[in-house]
Amino acid sequence: MEPSEPGPPENATSRGREPQHDQARRVAGIPPKQLVRALLGVEAASFFLAAAVHAGALVDGYAHYEARIAETVIGAVLLVGLVTTWVRQRSTFTAATAVQAFALLGTLVGLWTMFVGVGPRTVPDVVYHVVIVLVLLAGIGVAWRARGAESTQATPR
Repeated sequence: MEPSEPGPPENATSRGREPQHDQARRVAGIPPKQLVRALLGVEAASFFLAAAVHAGALVDGYAHYEARIAETVIGAVLLVGLVTTWVRQRSTFTAATAVQAFALLGTLVGLWTMFVGVGPRTVPDVVYHVVIVLVLLAGIGVAWRARGAESTQATPR
């Protein structure tokens, strides 16, 4: 087979390269597990940071007890998901999808409380919610697409 012809590589792993299906799952050259872990870490940190803001610890004038509680819970769930990616490596992408879906649901509830006038409605709050929704959707997409690799790794050959 010529190198330019389409088709599966012949014994690509023996030449020190990953098979093409694994390479195709990479985003910007980053393996999916590393990308998912990085996203979970950034997401958890951002929720803890938002909770600190709503606790009044970082910026005056943005304290909101209910938002602080919700953001702390979401951050903790994302952190548990991150730890799970190391403890139960065969379930990395399933766990990542689940905890990010939970975080997305919680964030959408937060947006809803803003719209009905119950939650904080400052510009930074709205911007944060919109940005984190986009990040969570991207993270769910990466984890969901990578779940196929997770199931093929679980089956012995």
